[in-house]
Amino acid sequence: MTERDSQRSRVYAWEDRVVAAKDPSQIAFAAAQGMIDAIWAEMGLLYPPRAAPMPAQARRRIADANRLTLRLQATTPSWCLLHELAHAMTTTHDGVSDGHGPAFMGVYVTLLGRYLRLDEAALIQSARDAGIQVTPDAKPVFADALIRHPRA
Repeated sequence: MTERDSQRSRVYAWEDRVVAAKDPSQIAFAAAQGMIDAIWAEMGLLYPPRAAPMPAQARRRIADANRLTLRLQATTPSWCLLHELAHAMTTTHDGVSDGHGPAFMGVYVTLLGRYLRLDEAALIQSARDAGIQVTPDAKPVFADALIRHPRA
């Protein structure tokens, strides 16, 4: 495990204990792209990633993401869709990612608060109690470029 993603196992354990326990809802793959597009736009971003099915042989992963694609199962927990969107939002166009670092956690907590109506302050405190660093005011990594160079 790289130093940059040293929080990964702590984030997964925290997520199972705190987030998944509060949200049992599931998203069908057919509905995922509409949700991705809407959330991406509400965050003030252009060019959302595309939803794609996880390979059939993927048995251990629920989902994964990069800047361009969110790979999802036939049904995916709502919190997991937000987790993968946070990865897409914290990965630059050239593929540099925050992994499960403080910026990822800040964006993820924002998404959990906004779309699952979980208490952001309580999420941040519980994450910090679990030894997870969080940047509370983190923004998607390419949002500043959109603000400086708005489309005509």
